[in-house]
Amino acid sequence: MTSPVSVTLGVADPTAAEEFYAAAFGLGPELRIRASEAPTTGFRGYTLSLAVSGPATVDGFIDAALGAGARPVKPATKSFWGYGGVVRAPDGALWKIATSKKKDKGPATREIDRFVLLLGVDDVLASKRYYVERGLTVGKSFGRRYVDFDTPSSSVKLGLYGRRALAEDAGVPPGGTGSHRLAITGDSGPFTDPDGFAWESASR
Repeated sequence: MTSPVSVTLGVADPTAAEEFYAAAFGLGPELRIRASEAPTTGFRGYTLSLAVSGPATVDGFIDAALGAGARPVKPATKSFWGYGGVVRAPDGALWKIATSKKKDKGPATREIDRFVLLLGVDDVLASKRYYVERGLTVGKSFGRRYVDFDTPSSSVKLGLYGRRALAEDAGVPPGGTGSHRLAITGDSGPFTDPDGFAWESASR
């Protein structure tokens, strides 16, 4: 069975990236960093999301990220589904911090409810079939638009979006070339999916 365990970002300066993520989000073993000079331009085809308890916590994480060196991409606002915003980390990764709640019912915290990796793919149905054949279970599916996999034993939630739709959700142009600068560690592998996202063995 394929299930994500952690995500590794390829960055030009690992020490600076470690310092940024410690200050901005305080993430644990679900996020790893390693050196990479692989060429990449524009949208890298994925977003990382932190699902949190309420708007005040969204604002707190965004403020911490901006204070640590992130750049604003999409200001935090209310929408039909809740409240959230997007920032770009100094290493280039796009991070969405969001909540399903529109009103605060408590003070801001540094607690993260879910760590979510969304892959932007060329054909959602084909990528869905690929991952189902590798043992992932579909939690929710909205045709060619979106797939949410059920990964209860993993600290990393995995979903699929159409690439253009994911870029629009993040507030960036969909064009991009070169490396994803992303590797997914799982309990099976190694393999590379149809959109070029590399999976590595958890024992590596």
